Amino acid sequence: MSDLLQFVFSGLTVGAVYALVALGFTIIYNASDVVNFSQGEFVMLGGMSTVFLSAAGVPLPAAAILAVVITAAVGVALNKFAIEPARNASVVTIIIITIGASIFLRGVAQIVFDKQLHRFESFSGDAPIEILGATILPQSIWVIFGASVIFAALYVFFTRTLTGKAVLATANNRLAARLVGINTNFIMTLSFALSAAIGAVAGVLVTPITLTSYDIGIALALKGFAAAMLGGMGNPFGALVGGLLLGLIEALTAGYISSTYKDAAAFIVILAVLFIMPSGLFGRAAVNRV
Repeated sequence: MSDLLQFVFSGLTVGAVYALVALGFTIIYNASDVVNFSQGEFVMLGGMSTVFLSAAGVPLPAAAILAVVITAAVGVALNKFAIEPARNASVVTIIIITIGASIFLRGVAQIVFDKQLHRFESFSGDAPIEILGATILPQSIWVIFGASVIFAALYVFFTRTLTGKAVLATANNRLAARLVGINTNFIMTLSFALSAAIGAVAGVLVTPITLTSYDIGIALALKGFAAAMLGGMGNPFGALVGGLLLGLIEALTAGYISSTYKDAAAFIVILAVLFIMPSGLFGRAAVNRV
């Protein structure tokens, strides 16, 4: 029983990070129909920027905030200089652009930072907390709590604010939103900034546990994409459920089968969803009117 609980704790921790990455995919996809495969680099930038700002003498809380702001600025630049000029290009072209942006950001990070693994101190120490025979790190609680706060804040943003409703209107019909006076270019820029900031927060929260380096973004982007597909691309609640499920699948696979196969779980999930349930658990089936 304690083993199962231990695997659940581990799965929820990593699943919360996957959920945040999947949420970044969802926000940009809803606002622009773009699948942004550089989403994982935002997580890397958040963690690496915090590490180096902290090492330069900036207090950790201020370093974390600065890292989020810097990453959000990178997200805005990605939209302005790469996505917006290619607005009328095909979906495949835009996906290739985001993959190219991912490679570019990784290369820049390799030059600006370095190739080593890094971490900074946990927010509340490293002494594990025992619960029913299993243990959980205080930083894992920070990760799960932080993800919960972000999802709650976004729910309020999308349902209680005019700007949030404008994002939903743009996602539903960009032309109609423009006709009623919504600045869709601003909404897209806001979506990229928001998505990048959420990725950076995930990087800040998880770095004390998993470490960070310039090349962690690829795996996180793939896992986040798998989580978004599992929950249903474009559905924020689906991103949350998909991320947590994927984390639990990985943890249980590593615990009861072998850690060698845990990374394969994400790819098996993608294939299973594409073949059996193309719209995901909470996605809507696409309808083409002819």
